[in-house]
Amino acid sequence: MVKDMTKGNPMKIIIRFCLPLMLGNLFQQFYNMADTIIVGKFVGKTALSAVGSVGALNFLVIGSIIGLCTGFAIPIAQSFGAQNFKKLRKITANIIYTGIATGVILTILAVVFTKPLLRVLNTPDDIFTDAYNYIVIIFAGIGATMLYNILAGIIRSLGDSKTPLYFLIFSSFLNIGLDLLFIIVFKMGVKGASIATVLAQVISGVLCLVFVKKNYPMLHFEKGDMKIDFKCIKELIGNGVPMALQCSITAVGSVMLQSCVNTLGSNAIAAMTIGGKTQLMIVLPSETIGITMATYCGQNLGAKKYDRIKQGVLCGTILGILYSFVAFFIARYLGSYIGLLFIDASETAVLSLAQRFLDTCSWFYPVLSFIFIYRNALQGLGYGTTAMFAGFFELAARGGVGFGFVLKHGFAAACYANPAAWFAANVLLIPAYFVVMKKLKKKFKVDKLLGENCD
Repeated sequence: MVKDMTKGNPMKIIIRFCLPLMLGNLFQQFYNMADTIIVGKFVGKTALSAVGSVGALNFLVIGSIIGLCTGFAIPIAQSFGAQNFKKLRKITANIIYTGIATGVILTILAVVFTKPLLRVLNTPDDIFTDAYNYIVIIFAGIGATMLYNILAGIIRSLGDSKTPLYFLIFSSFLNIGLDLLFIIVFKMGVKGASIATVLAQVISGVLCLVFVKKNYPMLHFEKGDMKIDFKCIKELIGNGVPMALQCSITAVGSVMLQSCVNTLGSNAIAAMTIGGKTQLMIVLPSETIGITMATYCGQNLGAKKYDRIKQGVLCGTILGILYSFVAFFIARYLGSYIGLLFIDASETAVLSLAQRFLDTCSWFYPVLSFIFIYRNALQGLGYGTTAMFAGFFELAARGGVGFGFVLKHGFAAACYANPAAWFAANVLLIPAYFVVMKKLKKKFKVDKLLGENCD
């Protein structure tokens, strides 16, 4: 089940790894969107607006956790690429300790500060209670989110992108079933949706843990593997924190934009929710290609194969550009139909605004694909801090458009916030990638010469 990405045709390897991962991410999106869809259809537009109004806050916290867990897995990919299984087990043990500590701290902070943050976000009074009830339960389940994402990250770093897919399919259907049970049968409203999400995540995480224990003997701890190693923890934090900060910095920009959109009323909030969720589905293949780059680059860095890294990133870039054209036509001609998943067809004003959002953003999907490719490549190569700084560029762009234009020009200006952020991030990411590759080329040449001299 493990996949060595340091051998074979890079394009074929990337595509083969990508396809199950893409399906997995599709189910992850359905998993994340099930609440929004079912709440919108069975509770109503006000409840949909409540869930949508905390979307940016949810992304801020949960997205940061996913980034942290993804960063934790990068040393796993590098150790596997170098075939250093002793280090692999030591890293895994220290991931457990670091994950427990950060999970407890983040849960307490998120739950305590939820209500003040909702006030800062200008959450309208008519949806405030529902918004709070939904998001505070999601935050209380941070431990479950960390459990699943740490284990899924480890499995993917070993080259197995299929197993996380199977668990996601299961948990997605479980989440939908629990949503329908709690919302339609038990009439629990938005609380039911959030409880369903947390329960599905808990079950998925536990199943992942059982699978890893049974199927990955290389991760079975031996004597001395379970010791707390502060050097190892420092390496994990060095990879995880920049990725978490990158997600959180990007999310802060989204939160700033959301606070401006929240002043435009429930129709605008619902439209941004529908447009944003629809877009996440449409660009998912591009995002998946990017995620593949992190594992691919991490393994080949461990194997010190410079040319394969360069070839793989080029292949990923070509795939990303090609899919961007497909995404453009999906957004413009099928976006309105996807939007009907979230809200009744009678809400024509909301659906029209959501389509306007997609029409604007779709022109810039190639730019977005570059973010996915080069950010993840830099992370896989161990330059997570550099990738993180691109988040500041995104934050500045989203915040600038939000406070500089949305409050004055309304929803039309909000549609340009994401494209502006994408351009801003690439100003740093693309040049940084080429600088890093130049450094690696020089380093690998020196290492090769030293090795030859030793021989």
